[in-house]
Amino acid sequence: MAYDPYANFSQSLTAPAQQCFEITPSDDNELLVATRAVYIGQEGDVAVVPINSESAVIFRNVPTGSIIDVRAKAIRLTGTTAQNIVGLA
Repeated sequence: MAYDPYANFSQSLTAPAQQCFEITPSDDNELLVATRAVYIGQEGDVAVVPINSESAVIFRNVPTGSIIDVRAKAIRLTGTTAQNIVGLA
């Protein structure tokens, strides 16, 4: 088990993510864990449903390697052309 020198510090929204997971965009399912940010591995549009919303917002022309600072509960397939999306929580 890796030693974590920060284990006793509180986790804030500006702290680094503690979880990373691949996201497969879906029009039907929400994420199992809400994100604190989303990494875009290959450029395109991203249809994000923010944590306190029911509607997707499309971030257009997001460059490869970008991090979108958004607490998301879903990434929708409709409207998403970006690929290799990773959730950071």
